[in-house]
Amino acid sequence: MTNKQKTVLILLTVVLVGAVVFGLTRLGGQPAETTTNSVTTATTATDPRTGLPYNPNTAIDYSQSSLRDIWLAGGCFWGVEAYLARVPGVAEATVGYANGNTENPTYQDVSYKNTGHAETVHLRYDPDRISLDQLLEQYFLIIDPTVLNRQGNDVGSQYRTGIYYQDEADLAVIKAAIEREQEKYTRPIVVEVEPLAQYYLAEAYHQDYLEKNPGGYCHISFDTLPGANDMNATGLVDPSLYRKPDPDTIRNMLSAEQYQVTQENGTEMPGTGEYEKNKADGIYVDIVTGEPLFSSRDKFDSGSGWPSFTRPIDPAVVNELKDISIGMLRTEVRSRVGDSHLGHVFADGPADQGGLRYCINSAALRFIPLADMEQEGYAYLLPLFG
Repeated sequence: MTNKQKTVLILLTVVLVGAVVFGLTRLGGQPAETTTNSVTTATTATDPRTGLPYNPNTAIDYSQSSLRDIWLAGGCFWGVEAYLARVPGVAEATVGYANGNTENPTYQDVSYKNTGHAETVHLRYDPDRISLDQLLEQYFLIIDPTVLNRQGNDVGSQYRTGIYYQDEADLAVIKAAIEREQEKYTRPIVVEVEPLAQYYLAEAYHQDYLEKNPGGYCHISFDTLPGANDMNATGLVDPSLYRKPDPDTIRNMLSAEQYQVTQENGTEMPGTGEYEKNKADGIYVDIVTGEPLFSSRDKFDSGSGWPSFTRPIDPAVVNELKDISIGMLRTEVRSRVGDSHLGHVFADGPADQGGLRYCINSAALRFIPLADMEQEGYAYLLPLFG
C-alpha cells in the first residue's frame, strides 16, 4: 500500500480536527509608543493557512478568456493539481481518472481493481497568458519522465505519467516538448501520449486536497514554480501597485494621531480606535499607501482594545522587526511599501488559527468595505471572500 493510499484510508475512517501551527515563538506584551534597535525579519509568499505558495490565478478574471484544455498525469494527483493550479495562466484545475477500461470508477476501483485509469489533472488554461509548450515545461519539472508506472513513493499503473489531448493540433507541440526533454536523459522517456479517451472527476475530497489538508502527502516540490526562488516575487499583493508619498504629502494627508502612530511609532489609546469593534466584511489597507494589509475574515475580538488579526493578507505585505525599546523582546509590525508603524504581533492568538495576534492601531489603517473593493481598485482580492 502506498503512502497516499494509507492517507486516504485514514481519512475515510477518522475525522480529523486540527490546525496548522507555525513553528514560531514570539514574546508577549502590549504595543510600545516607540521602537528602536530594530532588525528586519525576512518574509515569504507562502499562505499560512495551507503552507502552500499563494495562487496568483485567484486574482485573475478569466471569465472573458478563450480557455484551452489539456490533461496531465504525473503520479499522485494531489500535488500535481496544487502545483499546476499555481502556474500563472491556469484558470481551472480538477483531478480525476483518465484513459482506463471502465466507466465512472471510484478511487478504490482505480487503486485495487486494475481499471487502467491514470490519476490525472485536467487543466483549463488561457493561451494568451501561457502556451501549451510553456505549460508542459512546468509539467516536466515535477515528474521523472523515464520511470514507468511510478512517481515518488507511489507505484502502479494509476501513477503513470501521461499527456492526454483532444485537439489534434496539440500533438505536434507535445511531441516537440518530449523531444526537447529527451536531450536531458540517457534513458528513454516513457510518458504516455494519447488522445483523451475519457476523464471522470475524482471524488470531492480529492479536489483541492492539499488546500483542505495542510501538510497532506505530496511527492513533489513547489520550488520550481515561476517566481518561487525570486527574492522579489510579489506573492498575492504586487508592491509596484502602491507608492509612498513624499514626507510633506504624508504630513498633510494624515491627522495628528495617524501621523504620530505611523511616522513616529506611536500607539493609540486602547479602546479608542475606529476599527476595534468593526465587524463588516472588507480589507484594511495602509493609511499612507493603500497597500492591502489585513482582511476582515482574519479579524477577531482579542479584548486588548486594538484591532486584532490572526494573519496578514499576504505575509510579504508586512515586515516584522525585533523591538527591545522597553527592555523586553517584542516583534514590531511595519507595512512593506510605506514602512508605516502598524503595531506588534504576539503569540497569544487563537490556537486553531495559527496562534498569532497581530495587534494593530486603527490609526494606521483605512477600511475598504467589500462592496467598495472593486471601485477602489482591489477587485483582485475579491476571491478572498468567495
